[in-house]
Parts: sequence; C-alpha cells; structure tokens
Amino acid sequence: MGFLIRFAFWFSLVLLALPFDTGPDDYARESVNPVQTLFLPGDAAGDLVNICKDQPEICKTGVSTVHTITEQAKIIVDLARTLVEDTPKKQPETPQDPVMTGSVSTNN
Repeated sequence: MGFLIRFAFWFSLVLLALPFDTGPDDYARESVNPVQTLFLPGDAAGDLVNICKDQPEICKTGVSTVHTITEQAKIIVDLARTLVEDTPKKQPETPQDPVMTGSVSTNN
C-alpha cells in the first residue's frame, strides 16, 4: 500500500514537470506550463506587498482582522481546554453548615 502511495506521488510530480504544448484554445488563450503555475503564488504575494505600499489602510484593517481572529481563537482554545479537562481548575468550597433548600423539612 505504501508503495502505491509513493508511486502516485512521484508519478504526479513527473506528470507536472512534463511540458504539454496544447496550443491556444477556442478563445485564443495560451496554454500554461505546469511549472509556471508553481511560481504564481509568489507573484501574488508580491502583489499583496504592493497593495500595502499603495493603500496602507487596507493593511491596517487586515492586521486588525487577524488580531481579532487570533484573540477569539485563544478564547475558544481556553474554553475547549476547560471543557476537556477532567478536573476543574478551582474546586468549589463545600459549605460547613447544611444548606436548607426547598420546603422539605428534616424533622418528622
């Protein structure tokens, strides 16, 4: 089974590296080399840096959004941790005197 998974991985890399020159399609769009698609995320990151240089208020809003999401994630993780723990962090104190609740009396 492990051999098949490794084979599929390496075979997909070989297929990715093979040049397929299919030519333009019906709408005169050129085909893209698979290797070119590996460099597209780097170009997109460069565009994001230029956006931050041109319009800094967008980056400020983005930083505030990331901070808010991070703080909410911390709160959710703390809540999940307290729900998963077997014992609560602080045990409630037991009362020294019996507490009478309701209308049931102990005297018969």
